[in-house]
Amino acid sequence: MVASEFDIKYVAHLARIALTPEEEQKLGTQLGHILGHIEKLKELDVSGVEPTAHAVPLMNVTRPDEVRPSLPHNEAMRNAPAQANGLFTVPRIVE
Repeated sequence: MVASEFDIKYVAHLARIALTPEEEQKLGTQLGHILGHIEKLKELDVSGVEPTAHAVPLMNVTRPDEVRPSLPHNEAMRNAPAQANGLFTVPRIVE
């Protein structure tokens, strides 16, 4: 895709930004250069490269899921600004 194939005003509308004519010209030129580099990357032979989601392998760093005692009900309700029948009450948001 070359710079002339995209509409900078449409791109700005999608990004919800207002651009002056000078900014449109500058951004259009910059996006054209970016798209030109992407076109160069498409010329590379990547047939022997395995698809990856990350450049380096990742491992799960979360703690093991184990049963632990939870906060007692009466202690949790002590912090509630409003409660009814042993439950938190919150303002209604749907009419």
